[in-house]
Amino acid sequence: IGPYDIIKDFGNGSFRVDLPARLKQRGVHPTFHASLLRIHIPNDDRLFPGRLDTQIVPFDQYENEWAVDCIVGHCGTGADMLFTVKWKAGDTT
Repeated sequence: IGPYDIIKDFGNGSFRVDLPARLKQRGVHPTFHASLLRIHIPNDDRLFPGRLDTQIVPFDQYENEWAVDCIVGHCGTGADMLFTVKWKAGDTT
């Protein structure tokens, strides 16, 4: 995703990125370690013709959709409640 501007260098290998509000609303934190960042290289239409930004599915298209098959258990109460979920991919967490 991106490109996004770096707005702060913390000096310890971490950087704050100017993320769009829609990503922040979905819980994406704007601070990343340098190992997770890459220099943006624009698409070379000669090598990869027809690749457009509009072909990428936006994160906010399925805002409240999760790939949950079923809830298989829970523990705790109120704000401390934890759920065990079986995902549609077959794994359980």
